[in-house]
Amino acid sequence: MASGVNVVIGPLSRGGIAAVAPHVSVPTLALNAVGRDVPTNPRLFTLALNVEVEARQIARLMRDDGRSNPLIIADGEVLSSRLKQAFADEWRSQSGKDAPQIEDDGQSLSVLQQAASQADAVFLAVEPAEAARLKPALPPDLPVYATSQISTRSPDKQLAGVRFIDMPWFLMPQHPAVKRFVRPSSALTLQTERLYALGIDAYRLALLLGTTRNPASIKLDGVTGDLKLGRDRVFDRQLPVSLIGEGE
Repeated sequence: MASGVNVVIGPLSRGGIAAVAPHVSVPTLALNAVGRDVPTNPRLFTLALNVEVEARQIARLMRDDGRSNPLIIADGEVLSSRLKQAFADEWRSQSGKDAPQIEDDGQSLSVLQQAASQADAVFLAVEPAEAARLKPALPPDLPVYATSQISTRSPDKQLAGVRFIDMPWFLMPQHPAVKRFVRPSSALTLQTERLYALGIDAYRLALLLGTTRNPASIKLDGVTGDLKLGRDRVFDRQLPVSLIGEGE
């Protein structure tokens, strides 16, 4: 590698990753999911904030909580569909059963209420505003779960009690592993601040990749989650769990 570079961070786009993958000759940490059509390269690693990882964690969390018949509520949008499919695939893998699904049309709640009456938990794979419309229609004692998609700086009170996951950067700002890193000097959107946190962990992982002979041993108490190297050289993120309205 020219100029003595021994580790690379990036690219951020899937197209960029596909373009450089065949030429990677030093440990390279790509910041997005690698497409299945990208040639395998043992020096290419990935750390991403893709929603499928979170949906799969929610499915496992429900199983750990003893749920056996969850209902997936989606709305047909692209992100919602990705969450729905990832959850459904993981649930089937974990339980051997298909989870019932319902697609919200933004109008009548009667079909939703009927489906929810047969479930012992709900996965809300919808945006915060739509989730706030749907949550009051669910039985009050029915456990409701969501990914960081539902997270906002000022959650709607209708969402109180929803169990969700998000990165420690937002849920655990006073944790010693988080608070030692400088916060942005100017206000950022939630999405941009997620990328800011991703940059912190990417830098830390790159230092480790550049110095270790055994990447499989890398574990990091990261601001985007507990990180460890999983299958296909992807750094898995385990996110903390919180309840909307907790501590208020």
